[in-house]
Amino acid sequence: MPTSQAFVEYFRCSQDYANFESAGDSRVPAGFFRFGTDAICFGQLSAGFVAADAKAELHDAGSDVRVENGLCVISFDPDGVIENLRRERYIDNENSAGDGPIPGGFVRKAYYAARPLLPVSVRKHLQRMSLKGWDQRTFPAWPVDRSVDKTLEKLMLLAIRTAGVKEVPFIWFWPEGKMGCAIMTHDVETKAGLDFCPSLMDLNDSYGIKSSFQIIPEGRYQATNQILDGIRNRGFEVNVHDWNHDGHLFSNSELFLSRVAKINQAVEQFEAKGFRSGGLYRNLNWYNSLNFCYDMSVPNMGNLDPQPGGCCTVMPYFIGDILEIPLTTTQDYSLFEILRDFSIEVWKRQIDLILERQGLISFDVHPDYVIETRARDTYSRLLDHLTSIVSKRDVWLTLPGEVNQWWRQRSQMKLVESNGRFHIEGPGKERARIAYARVEGERVVYTLA
Repeated sequence: MPTSQAFVEYFRCSQDYANFESAGDSRVPAGFFRFGTDAICFGQLSAGFVAADAKAELHDAGSDVRVENGLCVISFDPDGVIENLRRERYIDNENSAGDGPIPGGFVRKAYYAARPLLPVSVRKHLQRMSLKGWDQRTFPAWPVDRSVDKTLEKLMLLAIRTAGVKEVPFIWFWPEGKMGCAIMTHDVETKAGLDFCPSLMDLNDSYGIKSSFQIIPEGRYQATNQILDGIRNRGFEVNVHDWNHDGHLFSNSELFLSRVAKINQAVEQFEAKGFRSGGLYRNLNWYNSLNFCYDMSVPNMGNLDPQPGGCCTVMPYFIGDILEIPLTTTQDYSLFEILRDFSIEVWKRQIDLILERQGLISFDVHPDYVIETRARDTYSRLLDHLTSIVSKRDVWLTLPGEVNQWWRQRSQMKLVESNGRFHIEGPGKERARIAYARVEGERVVYTLA
């Protein structure tokens, strides 16, 4: 029976509802198209046309859908399209440095070579210049892109109509029926940032928030076992941050492989399960060499990051055996130094957009950039707003390691029907909840059982 594995894994519903037959043509080139009014996809079509640029007029593949013999026939491979977005395969790599998808080439190498000698004011100016025109990009969408989630929701709508049912049961996204999830993370870039970590933990604790600290193993500073134990003993997490944060980790495969063994050793030394690369540089094709449980290096949309792209989802997803926990909000440095915005309005808008469909709110606030009073006051306002959101909207505020554990458990759970009633089987089932998807107009809505 034709099916969509991505659909089943996302909703953790019965494969009986994933009756999609792809009419995609692998012989035609991949390009951009729409699926409904506001989901942008990248892949191959068997009908209509694809565009080389997301800014162009886009064909709506939703207009080509038809139902035949109990199957929903669509003009593309849904699993392939979703993987194309999550793995950023829509990025044009012609100007990449080395054999990894890192933009900038010689300019980037020269910048990182000179970076230690450049005053902060000069670095900020160069970074603003390199990001000029970021707000003209239409895809991924600013300030949050949900193309993957919208595509899967459109498939759910079609599944309900194809099956002729009122609603489809599935395993809810978060434990205890929480309406979303939020995590706070801190990448420690300098010795000054490392020295500020105890004060930052005090500030977080004053709001009842635990967070993870990503520590650089080599070059920038020396994080002793005493420092790492001090973080863990207070209930915070320790993860690995790059190798030496020189911007070159993914520049070419030879350099990457020479460093990956050291990074894997650092994972053991730090007793860490998670990783984030410096500058959010990444090549997802090389992740099978890294020995950690989860990664946090892929932004939802990278419009303000040195490497463009983004996974276009507000939910975790697997890259092989590694769980990707995407960064779904703007980093503090980008907000303060690129946008020159010391309010929390951008963050508030992103939170609202993410929670519209019960997604993951993930922050990266560097200890290094909130030492100064104005930035620290902005961060305090964010913490105050976040605690309010957690209470009022029933959001699961937790650590990245807990998200990793839950999402792995949920991926192994099954929804089973017995005597006309549904129940969940699998480790962690006591925390899981059954939900129902149904159609209202042209929109899918969720309700908890």
